[in-house]
Amino acid sequence: MLDKITAIEHRFQEITEKMASGIEDYTVIAELAKERSDLEPIINKAAEYRSTLQHIQEAREILDAGDTEMSELAEMELAELEPSVGQLETELKSMLVPRDPRDDKNVIMEIRAGTGGDEAALFAADLYRMYSYYADKNGFKVEIISENATGIGGFKEIIFMVKGKGAYSRLKFESGVHRVQRIPATESSGRIHTSTITVAVLAEVEDVDIEIPTSDLKIDVYKSAGAGGQNVQKNSTAVRITHIPTGMVVACQDERSQLQNKLRAMSILRARLYEIEEEKRAKEQESARRSQVGTGERSEKIRTYNYPQSRVTDHRINLSSYNLSAVLEGDLEEFISELSLKEEAERLAMIGED
Repeated sequence: MLDKITAIEHRFQEITEKMASGIEDYTVIAELAKERSDLEPIINKAAEYRSTLQHIQEAREILDAGDTEMSELAEMELAELEPSVGQLETELKSMLVPRDPRDDKNVIMEIRAGTGGDEAALFAADLYRMYSYYADKNGFKVEIISENATGIGGFKEIIFMVKGKGAYSRLKFESGVHRVQRIPATESSGRIHTSTITVAVLAEVEDVDIEIPTSDLKIDVYKSAGAGGQNVQKNSTAVRITHIPTGMVVACQDERSQLQNKLRAMSILRARLYEIEEEKRAKEQESARRSQVGTGERSEKIRTYNYPQSRVTDHRINLSSYNLSAVLEGDLEEFISELSLKEEAERLAMIGED
């Protein structure tokens, strides 16, 4: 760990010298200033850690010297400093863990009804409301991108964006299969049905993050079939984009103009392609030791919502809440916090192995 700290200290000094050398390019200065600002907390914590180690060493030297007058003070200092070393090491390790560069991004969430027919579609709507409540509690803004509603208040599919700094860092753990066990309102015999819903969580990707050649795209425009009145129906505002190399298709028709729908569709396409590349890279680099937490594997059953028992269980951390109504009203913090701690512990373990 000290080797990594030393390397960061050298880089911090290098940046400081460059900024003082009279660079005139504002873009370069801004990039250096941001990097220096990101490193500064580590530098300060490392200085505290080194100072603590130095004082401990000096106190031990006093004890070894047998100076009776100073020994009592040295013992008091050791009793105070030694317990803090472990805490400082943990804090430093946490700061050295590489942050996911997507953590501060906005989020594109896709909820799709799986097995269970109308009941699955109804629960897809329940999940959308749950995430909307969670977003509101945390100061995030929700914008629907596209939806495929059923006639009874459900969604076969709904795609929406959650905007706000840190949205991805909080919601990335929601990616996977969600299972609901309850008695449908239409079930006269009172039998419990099990349905599944898939949730995909994608970080919003800028043009600079992933380049998509125009030659790889097939863009079709057509008249919107959704609500919006005659103005929407008269014009071909809906957009369908096909990514030729992968066959991936994204359609958007909820915006009022063709350009807005195209921008929305491209945003979804970039996010999906970026996620594919990130998962491929992660598997290549860490396939032997990465867990499934936060990787967005949609085949994994991550959570069960059991209505008869008012229980919500997250299977990745074996954590249950018996306040289903609160969870559905956006009270997800207990699950998200535990999943964040689990992810950080695993990444800290990876630091220890390096």
